[in-house]
Amino acid sequence: MGKSRGSGGTPATVMLERAGVAFTPHTYEHDPAAESFGLEAAQALGVDPEQVFKTLLVSVDSGLGVGIVPVDRQLDLKAIASALGAKRAVMADPRVAERTTGYVVGGISPLGQKKALPTVLDATASAFATVFVSGGKRGFDLELSPEDLVRLTRGTLAAISR
Repeated sequence: MGKSRGSGGTPATVMLERAGVAFTPHTYEHDPAAESFGLEAAQALGVDPEQVFKTLLVSVDSGLGVGIVPVDRQLDLKAIASALGAKRAVMADPRVAERTTGYVVGGISPLGQKKALPTVLDATASAFATVFVSGGKRGFDLELSPEDLVRLTRGTLAAISR
């Protein structure tokens, strides 16, 4: 655990290694035709979709924020706006998301982003010992404890999915 042998390393794995956080890298063959990156990951890894989380960027009054929700659910924009102390939230433009995080859509990791953004992890994550999030590229996920994920993103836990 904790070594990114064979993964080539990403800003996310570098961040985890520097922090000394236990994690397990998982690679799988990404199908460019897949309609849902997250559901593809859950299926390829043989994991319940409730335990695999997608990283979504939202635009709020104060700028951008990050919502991390299970791949089989949707981000509740009212709930994340409230969790971020904003009046309303809309999905961020994918190009802005890529430029701000340094990752490509479908491979945006909540860890190791170019700019630290206010982050909210869906409260359902606390039901699991570990969760899976993107490792920073399509076909690459990281498994780590939800507590470490919240700590490293300086995030909060809130009910933000529906």
